[in-house]
Amino acid sequence: MQKLSIQQQLSQKLSPQQIQFIKLLQIPAAELESRIEEELEINPALEEGKEEEAQDKDSNEEEFSDSEDEFADDDLDIQEYIRDEDVAGYKMQGDGPSQDDEERESPIAGTTSLSEVLLNQLGFLRLDERQSKIAEQLIGSIDEDGYIRRNLDLIVDDLAFSQNIETNVEEIEEVLFRIQDFDPAGIGARDLQECLLLQIERKHLDEPEVLLAHHILKDCFEEFTKKHYDKIQKKYDVDDESIKSAINIITKLNPKPGGNSGDDIKTQYLMPDFILQTNNGQLELFLNSKNAPDLRVSRNYSEMFETYDKSAKNDKKLKEAVTFVKQKLDAAKWFIEAIKQRQQTLLKTMHAILEFQKEFFFEGDETLLKPMILKDIADMVSMDISTISRVANSKAIQTEFGIYPLKYFFSEGIATDSGEDASSREVKHILKEIIEGEQKKKPLSDEKLEKELNKRGYNIARRTVAKYREQLNIPVARLRKEL
Repeated sequence: MQKLSIQQQLSQKLSPQQIQFIKLLQIPAAELESRIEEELEINPALEEGKEEEAQDKDSNEEEFSDSEDEFADDDLDIQEYIRDEDVAGYKMQGDGPSQDDEERESPIAGTTSLSEVLLNQLGFLRLDERQSKIAEQLIGSIDEDGYIRRNLDLIVDDLAFSQNIETNVEEIEEVLFRIQDFDPAGIGARDLQECLLLQIERKHLDEPEVLLAHHILKDCFEEFTKKHYDKIQKKYDVDDESIKSAINIITKLNPKPGGNSGDDIKTQYLMPDFILQTNNGQLELFLNSKNAPDLRVSRNYSEMFETYDKSAKNDKKLKEAVTFVKQKLDAAKWFIEAIKQRQQTLLKTMHAILEFQKEFFFEGDETLLKPMILKDIADMVSMDISTISRVANSKAIQTEFGIYPLKYFFSEGIATDSGEDASSREVKHILKEIIEGEQKKKPLSDEKLEKELNKRGYNIARRTVAKYREQLNIPVARLRKEL
């Protein structure tokens, strides 16, 4: 015999707006543009452009209000045409996104051309119109491997013929130097020597080995290419270990900063979602312009409601038209609101990270990074950890020291003798320094590396040393041995 029973159950369901926001939040700037283009295609009530002026808005509101009064006078209620049971709101089918939505909107790794990455960084130099055109011509002359091999005299001619800009090599070179500060390091070099020098100059030149490497590239490049290391050693009067360390630093530089992207290969570059600048000792944070698009609801669609009172109330086609218009207007408003909420969440999260890691963002020294986990930032901004995770896992920031993915700044803490926590990134940096300074004829085992770190006040186990060494792509001691 069947029995009937009643159960009371609590459950959480995401609204369509929440689903919309979550999907938009987790995609990076490089993919947001295509997502917006997709929405513009499927929703005619959504347009590109800034919102109407306040005066126009007030006028429209008054106009719309008058129309609503007229509707009321005629006893015409739009809700008669749009009943809850008749209309499913914007993407309301089901309690969550459909399988098709997931397949269509799930974030994928996007590919961005080198020119797009450089032009994106160009937007933050605050150049005048003339300098911008010169810079664009230079970027267009950069080869796929990152070099600009076209003679600057010829680029002078190019600008004169194509842009009607009369210039000279000195002015072009001045703009080129600005481009050479872009990422990836070494971009816009005119030869291999300049490419390597651009990269070495971003390192700490106060370190003896780095400074020696800089001198070698600048003054002894021919000897270096011919491997006349004895001549270099004699010129600078340094020992074997110093010359080996300097040469090792140089050989780790990238001779092709643009990559080797052929017709069948695309190189993926990290496009920053945030731009950080230092102005008079203060950190200034900006959103990438791709994160702040100008979107508005179509005025034409809004004005379509003014025609409702002129149509028959029982007109089936009118009912369908009203249903369609309302769906599209709601969709446009929700999408614009989700974009704005995305911007606010990104900025709020990034400001918290800046506050937490302020010393690093001023100095660029990774040893200054504090241990920081998702919960630390979630507590600061009063948001859920999952929201912070969505921001951190797919976003990047451009600083004066290079472009960093946000997850770079998150790390666990390691206890020290002083009672404070050091970030795992700081410990990795120290571990790398110890290994680089070891005697290559007798490299240190993981157990000895553990003791060295303990001497420096880092309470770390041997298995953790092995894990960090592997993460740094450093082989075991027997494979590091040299004659």
